[in-house]
Amino acid sequence: MKTLLMLALQSMRNRRLTAIMTILAIAVSVTLLVGVEKLRTGAKVSFSNTISGTDLIVGARSGSVQMLLYSVFRIGNATNNISWQSYQDIAANPKVAWTIPISLGDSHRGYRVLGTNGDYFKHYKYGRQRHLKFEQGHQFTALHDVVLGAEVAQKLGYQLGQQLVIGHGIGNTSFSEHKDQPFKVVGILKPTGTPLDRTLHVSLAAIEAIHVDWQAGAYIAGSGGTVPVEERQLQPKAITAMLVGLKSKMATFKLQRSINNYRGEALQAILPGVALQELWAMISIAEQMLLVISGFVVATGLFGMLTVLLTSLNERRREMAILRAIGARPWQIFLLLVLETGGLTLCGILLSMVMLYGGLGLTLPVIESQFGLFLELDWPSRYELTLLAVVWCSGTLCGLVPGYRAYRNSVSDGMTVRI
Repeated sequence: MKTLLMLALQSMRNRRLTAIMTILAIAVSVTLLVGVEKLRTGAKVSFSNTISGTDLIVGARSGSVQMLLYSVFRIGNATNNISWQSYQDIAANPKVAWTIPISLGDSHRGYRVLGTNGDYFKHYKYGRQRHLKFEQGHQFTALHDVVLGAEVAQKLGYQLGQQLVIGHGIGNTSFSEHKDQPFKVVGILKPTGTPLDRTLHVSLAAIEAIHVDWQAGAYIAGSGGTVPVEERQLQPKAITAMLVGLKSKMATFKLQRSINNYRGEALQAILPGVALQELWAMISIAEQMLLVISGFVVATGLFGMLTVLLTSLNERRREMAILRAIGARPWQIFLLLVLETGGLTLCGILLSMVMLYGGLGLTLPVIESQFGLFLELDWPSRYELTLLAVVWCSGTLCGLVPGYRAYRNSVSDGMTVRI
């Protein structure tokens, strides 16, 4: 066996250019396969880490996935708002430990604006029960204070003390801005790798204040009266959704059923974890298709290796014949070619790991800042190792075809010159 290994290595060395190209083809395809799997699992972890420690999300009756998307991931819009009275009724429930009101609908240069209160910075958690922390400054205290997510501050170049104007509605360009009430940056949150990094946070009173002179979606100066906004009772009439934390997990389903049957208006309470599983079920087909495409790319690389080996067999007939002439058994010739394919595949897999982890090491900051995905440079998971093992076995089995053809060649056939 040792002799066969040495012969296989020597054979690949003599055909180094072909071997290098084959190894590169396998490495690129395996890098794509494992890279897709890492991005898939990384996206799931990042989405799962967006919210933690929240027992229920309450909003207007709609789909659970839709509510999760607009309330947590800032994707899409609510079908309706919930009244402030309903919020107070739920918050006053003896089973409720804390609540966080959420008001959405405005934006700033493409970033969503979230109206809430001080409980947001106290109770909101992400990842593994991690609290929000400030990179600079503090939470809003005055009416026109704004707290920026890490990405907002970085991308737009904002610093503490700068002023900005919030736009009405959602979009990169807003044609209706609340220019009469600029906001002052008083805090910048530390990066979280979640949609919070792409959010501006203001108080609920501020949301009410900037809409004082807005009637039926249009700005009419003075329509809200002449009393300065600072002197008004700016209690919201409605909010978009609310996050709820309970005193006991045992009361989750009971309170959920009670909210879903709320008589004041059509409300719905969802469990974030259950809604997230529904989301994964919806996109599982796309995930599987990505893996299938990556699998076909790997298969293409392995077929390329098989084609190269079959093509080179005619050139290596004399080599095989000499080995047979000096005493090599047919099964040893067969095993030699299988070892070559296994060695080429193994080298390709090892090179793919270097390419993948090297590439991730260089691009992680870009992936985190551009896509909000926090990928860990940890050891391959069991599933990833299984994929690599399947690739290696498949590559090794590819050697059966040229090995069988070489096995059937005789010494006289190898010494015969074909024209």
